[in-house]
Amino acid sequence: MIQTPIIEVIDLLRIYRNPDVMIFDVSNCKEAKQQYEKEHLKGAAFIEMNEQLTTIDKDLSKGGRHPLPDLHVFSKTLSNLGITKNKNLVLYDVSNGSNAAARFWWMLRAVGHTQVQVLNGGFLQAKRNNFPMCSGIENYKSVSEVYPVENWILPTINIQEVENYLNHPNYLIVDVRNPERYKGSVEPIDLIAGHIPGAINIPFTENLDVNGMFLSPDSIRKKYESFLAIKQSENIVVHCGSGVTACHTILAFSYANMTIPTLYVGSWSEWSRNNKTIDRSNK
Repeated sequence: MIQTPIIEVIDLLRIYRNPDVMIFDVSNCKEAKQQYEKEHLKGAAFIEMNEQLTTIDKDLSKGGRHPLPDLHVFSKTLSNLGITKNKNLVLYDVSNGSNAAARFWWMLRAVGHTQVQVLNGGFLQAKRNNFPMCSGIENYKSVSEVYPVENWILPTINIQEVENYLNHPNYLIVDVRNPERYKGSVEPIDLIAGHIPGAINIPFTENLDVNGMFLSPDSIRKKYESFLAIKQSENIVVHCGSGVTACHTILAFSYANMTIPTLYVGSWSEWSRNNKTIDRSNK
């Protein structure tokens, strides 16, 4: 049985002592590890995005800034973290929107792990609700059991396929970055500013309320239904800067009980390094 992908702090408080529950801090901000060591949810182990959840090529034109790791490597990572098929996983990060946690959620679901949830509101919401905190480093004991991984079972798309679908009437490309990056007004990370031609901008922050909490499933569904009226969810391609924040919108789709859209993992960081057409118009 697949759980709802979002868990509230009050519900985590009821189960976090259960030995089958594992909590992971997936924060990916500057000095994330130091912040984790200073204070984190009791029982939470730390996940290093750039070392454990991706295999970065020196040439970022091949997969962008956060490509998926080799499946064999990811399987070993899960075993080293102590994760087995029967564990209930709860993920969070210091961002209200839980962006990096959403990426780990997507990866786990993409290898068939169904019992995984993202904490609504992340670290700050847990702190507001007096969740027990700890300092230092906590780890779960690694297991010798190899986590069974065969392929990524959630839909992904490569750069050539994205280019093929640019003018396809049945496909919709969604850029979830903030409007300034989408328009090309600023680009603080990648080498070129702008967006993929034909892509529309629906910032991932619109999945959240003013307090950084996910909108209700009904509100999320209503938000996207105007696009789904003419497109099937599986024909919606979601991307961001490096394939991390895009998973936040995919998580929102799942929370609203909608078909999970396709992830373009390479995202803008790959597209902008491959001499592809760039759009800087304000759509």
